[in-house]
Amino acid sequence: MQLEFARSERGTVGLEWELMLVDPATGELVGRGPEIIEAVTAAAADEDRFTATAELLTNTVEITSGVGRDVPQAIDDIASAIAAVRRASDPLGVELMCAGSHPFAQWFEQAVTDKTRYHTLIERTQWWGRNMMIWGVHVHVGVEDVRKVMPLINALSCYLPHLQALSASSPFWAGERTGYASNRALVFQQLPTAGLPWPLDDWAAFEGYLDDMVRTGIMADATEVRWDIRPAPRWGTIEVRACDGMSTLPELAAVAALVQSLVERFSRELDAGRELPTLQPWYHRENKWRAARYGLDAELIVDRSGLERPVRAHLEETLDELLPIAAELGCRSELEGVRTTLALGASYQRQLRVADDAGGDLRAVAAHLMREFRALEL
Repeated sequence: MQLEFARSERGTVGLEWELMLVDPATGELVGRGPEIIEAVTAAAADEDRFTATAELLTNTVEITSGVGRDVPQAIDDIASAIAAVRRASDPLGVELMCAGSHPFAQWFEQAVTDKTRYHTLIERTQWWGRNMMIWGVHVHVGVEDVRKVMPLINALSCYLPHLQALSASSPFWAGERTGYASNRALVFQQLPTAGLPWPLDDWAAFEGYLDDMVRTGIMADATEVRWDIRPAPRWGTIEVRACDGMSTLPELAAVAALVQSLVERFSRELDAGRELPTLQPWYHRENKWRAARYGLDAELIVDRSGLERPVRAHLEETLDELLPIAAELGCRSELEGVRTTLALGASYQRQLRVADDAGGDLRAVAAHLMREFRALEL
């Protein structure tokens, strides 16, 4: 199967952010997504660069940026999208918040969006599909040469646990304290085409993989490849999907800057004819579990010899290497936001502190997430 990879300008950025719709008094999820999306779409102007679309559950609105020349422009689009959603949601008495999971919601109380794609997913995956009460962030970065796509994905896979630890925001599940920083990461990989990417050497190998999957009816097309990082052929991008839903806009900007800077660093290595770093697949699997379990306290395997480093220290070293590239890309201040997260704690840590202070009352966690989201809008 031959699959065209669209032309895309190198280093351009696109963002997708899945937001929860909640009752401000109780923190419960509310299924008002269809009417809010309809209102946002009806009010949209020709010059708007964002969209608001449906996701699997009606309690969710996904906002997307336009194609940003840099991270700040994409973030501006997202800020405009939040404002547009607020204009539709505020009159309905609906509040916004984001995390990888809701602190106490139950799957059987949530409605599935009425789309054939989603009904097909639920029919196939049954209990696991109905349990997909998860919210995430997707970061797209433009790649100018299809020959770079799979080598870049293989190298970026070494940093998926770092991104997962930074964004971890799902320590609770259906009212239970899970003991994981990112329970979402382990729930999502239960879908049959999700999880870590297969280590494929080049685009022809990806086409062969997709041909096998389509021919046997496992998936319909490339959009059903749900890896933690995947090619997005329609857009000419690499799409990083490993992150829990970010709880604030500045944290989203920081993660986007980290992804863009890593892609550019590895792209320059390819331009210079140098080999990119890779890890054994079993190390990737272990690192993903460690990041999900321990978040920013994880120790990760960082090279093929099995060397282990604390994720915080390895992130600090990586930031020092990336800051000159980020300055060239126009996202240095956004990348510095990673250090803010390291200093103040990731969302899962902040949620756990709130729960402890409230004697375990998870309604306080939902209230905290609502306040935090609104306070840090741009």
